[in-house]
This record gives sequence, structure tokens and C-alpha cells, in this order.
Amino acid sequence: MLIETRAYARAGLFGNPSDGFYGKTIAISVRNFGASVTLYQSPELTIEAQPQDTNIFRSLHHLRDAVSTLGYHGGVPLLKAAIKKFAEYCEQEQIRLPNQNFSIRYSTSIPRQVGLSGSSAIIVATFRALMQFYSVEIPQPILPNLVLATETDELGITAGLQDRVIQCYEGCVYMDFDRETMARQGYGQYEPIDSQLLPKLYIAYNTDLGKQSGRVHNDIRSRWLKGEPLVVDTMAAIANVAREGRDALQRQDTKLLNELVNRNFDLRAQIYSISDRNRSLIETARVCGASASFTGSGGSIIGLYRDDAMLNRLFVELRKINARVIKPYVV
Repeated sequence: MLIETRAYARAGLFGNPSDGFYGKTIAISVRNFGASVTLYQSPELTIEAQPQDTNIFRSLHHLRDAVSTLGYHGGVPLLKAAIKKFAEYCEQEQIRLPNQNFSIRYSTSIPRQVGLSGSSAIIVATFRALMQFYSVEIPQPILPNLVLATETDELGITAGLQDRVIQCYEGCVYMDFDRETMARQGYGQYEPIDSQLLPKLYIAYNTDLGKQSGRVHNDIRSRWLKGEPLVVDTMAAIANVAREGRDALQRQDTKLLNELVNRNFDLRAQIYSISDRNRSLIETARVCGASASFTGSGGSIIGLYRDDAMLNRLFVELRKINARVIKPYVV
């Protein structure tokens, strides 16, 4: 039995990054890029390393570039962590798993380190493969929690629920992470939105991020926990962008949708440090007449464009700063 599963890249459209602060977001799955997992029964449990997991390099410079784009460990730790968390969930739920082993491998086309959630896609695909192999059903609202716990508990990755929710639900989803709701049921309210309501969207992402040096540290969480008014009020305003965005999508109010995309980034920039490289993505897109905000933590942007002429201009101008433009495929 050969099992093949897949999970897709994602882009935050509105409300990002308020998901980690009991806020609201709207996100889309981006089927242009995906991570796939292949699993089959075998005598021993084997995780098959991929070329990006190699410890053999052509030169010192090759190692430097590989670590810059792929991290120190590649994707194998993601598979190990997901398998461990799956086993713990089954034990906690008193689900007896049959005594059968498997071999597992992954592949991914999601650009790394540009805010399109490549790591969590690998984990989601792994959970789907394990669920199918062992005939285990994990409730859809619970699965994003397990994916998030895999990253935070096992790998020490700071993250929020938005990415995992959209990768588990797919399509376009409005998410409300209200504190009381989260405390009561353990997850937020997740409302699918008809993707036919989406306006003309583009995504642009850096193609040379691995050659960037240095990262700006933003200590927003501790400031939010301390109740700093600027951070608390700004994060609430970012969450409200998602609420307004849901209503604007229903009304097909393109003018307001453009304004909300821009507002999302402008609010974020009030409390987060934005690198020159990331700011140039935003400014270049806006000069072309498009709206622009981050899809995630930085490295890629999303926004609305008016027509093919504007889209072509985005292609040309963003290419000049080493960014690639795509039209997201959303189902």
C-alpha cells in the first residue's frame, strides 16, 4: 500500500499576525506550491532523507548557502516531530495502533524562508499520511492544534494557529481566535469563505532571501503580555481588518478590500521592525498601483491588482528587485 498525501502553501490575506494574540484572520491556501509525503509499509520505521538533508557539500560556500535557505537540519526533524506527536495523541486518546512499520519520505516545492509556511505544510502532509496508514480520524478543528504543538513543543518554532488552520481546511477561511472561545473548546471558530468571492490577487516573493544577512528581532509578544497600549491596540486593530475584510468580500467591495490590505501592513509597521528588503517589496508593488501586505512574517507579499496591465507591471518591476510574481491558485 503506497500512501501519498499533500498540503499546500498558504498566504495570510487579512488580520495577520493577530492569530497569536486572540485576534481574527483570513487566509488562503496557495496550491501553486505544495509539500507531499509518501508512506508505505516496511519491516522497520525508516525516514528517508532527501537531497536537502545531506551533510555532504561541494564547498564551504555551498554549505553556507544551503544552511541559509534550508536551515541546519532540512525536513527530517519535521517528520520525526510529527510522528512523535501523532503517537502521543493516539496514546492520549487511547487509540491502539497496529504493530506495523513504515518508510516515509517528503518533497516540497514551497519556497523556503519567505513566509509561505513550508515547514507546517510538511507536518500537515505527514499527519494526513499517518492518519490514513493507521486508519485514525483526527477531528478537523483539532488537527491544526497538533500541527502547531509539533512545531512549538517539539521544535521550538514560534508560530500561531492561522497557518495550520488554512493548511488543514484549505480554500479560504475566516478565523476567529476569541480568547473565551479558545478557552472553552480549545480552538477557534473557523468559517470557510467561497473562494469565488476572492478578488484578483497576486503574490510576490523574494528569490534571493538566502543571501540576506541578519534578522530583526521583534519582541512583540512580551510587550503585548505586559499590556503595552500601543501593541495591544494595534493588534486589536489588525484583527478588526479581518472582520471588515470578511464583510467586504461578501459585498464584493474591491475598493475597501484594497484599503484593508494596505491598512493591515501599515498597522503592522507601527509595532514591528520592517527590513529594507521587505519594505522594498511593499513599496514597489504599491508604486505599480496594487495593494500590498505580508503573507506571513516577511519575504513575500499579497495584494489586489486591477487588470492584466497592472499585473504585467508587477511582474516587471518586482523582477528588478529579485522577486517573483504569481497568481495564487485557490480552490
